[in-house]
Amino acid sequence: MKRLLRISFDTLLLSFIPILSWFLLGIIVDKSLINVFTLTYPLQFIYSIIKSVFSTGANITKEKDKNKNAVMTGLVIGSVVAIILFLIVILNIDNYISFMNMDISTYKTFAIYSVIEIFLSLEFSVLLNKLYYEEKTELANKYSLTFNLLKLIFLIGTSLLTKNQIIIVITTLVPLFMYTLYVIIKNSDTFKFRLNIFKCIKYDSVELVNSVAFFLIFLFGLSNATEFGYEYTTALTFVALITDTQWDTAEAIATNATIDISKNSFNYKEHIRNGYKLLGILFLSSILMFVLLYGFYDLNFKLTMIYFSFEIVNFIMFPIYRINTCYLQLEWSSIKISANKIVTSILRMMLSLLKTPFCTGIGQACSSTYQLITSSIYFKTSFKVDKDGRVIKKIKNSR
Repeated sequence: MKRLLRISFDTLLLSFIPILSWFLLGIIVDKSLINVFTLTYPLQFIYSIIKSVFSTGANITKEKDKNKNAVMTGLVIGSVVAIILFLIVILNIDNYISFMNMDISTYKTFAIYSVIEIFLSLEFSVLLNKLYYEEKTELANKYSLTFNLLKLIFLIGTSLLTKNQIIIVITTLVPLFMYTLYVIIKNSDTFKFRLNIFKCIKYDSVELVNSVAFFLIFLFGLSNATEFGYEYTTALTFVALITDTQWDTAEAIATNATIDISKNSFNYKEHIRNGYKLLGILFLSSILMFVLLYGFYDLNFKLTMIYFSFEIVNFIMFPIYRINTCYLQLEWSSIKISANKIVTSILRMMLSLLKTPFCTGIGQACSSTYQLITSSIYFKTSFKVDKDGRVIKKIKNSR
């Protein structure tokens, strides 16, 4: 539980500070800036795609295949890939904003800021992942706290002094870039370029498929949802802002489970129990944010509660199917689990294209239900959990 809380603390900071920043920028500079979060939300899954292959996959390769060069090689190659992809987005930012049904003149400057901030957060997250697998979670906590305090202080501090958006963006990004570069250099190891990309993909293929699917789902789903007007967009954005940090932090459940599975020290009952403890804390924090921040925005209560209800349903199912999936991915069949995830993603994508403002919520709830059912069937068919929480593979009877 201690490591789970430390990992979730870093994830919480990396997610919460940007969200808090959008809330405060909306109050200080321009209330419409809160929608930048929704505007660039799909790009977070480019972050997840790169992290899956070149960070999580590389770290598991280091542990399971004893490839000591994998992590640093992944960091370098992943950084190059990230620079290329995010640069393409920035060079086509006007077209991207138009595709998302938003006004270019209103959102362009902070959309560019958001893209660069996502890139820097990716680089920092990859470094933190390296430290987690090296059991240096306390050091990772210190770096994460400093990085996020710098982000908040420079962004909000500058916005209190000037409303010039370009000055705010430059003043914030320069120190963040310098600190990120410093931390990466300080914690880099000497290495030779050696990385089996296919094994990196195999070891975290479910998350990779999930991230690719989510990118497409939210790119087209949010574009679809924002067609229904400002009232729906604002309610959707508000609920996303008070739950997104919680969802990002909940991924610590999977990270923690993956570490123990790869090190052969996994206890199923303990991970499920700790997962729900963490989720309870996160859910209470969402309710608190709802109560504290609702009055700052002109929201339709009924619409907001409908969107929030979808999130509650998904919170309840998450720990079981996520931990099941992690175990099945590494100890059963990565191909079958990835195929199942593809089916899940197709289902969610199709539902996210429904011509309703609630399309993303409907898609999410249905896909979570499907994952809960299928992962439980696969797990119980092939494994059993003893009274101490150890997972034992079932022996098939042969006749």
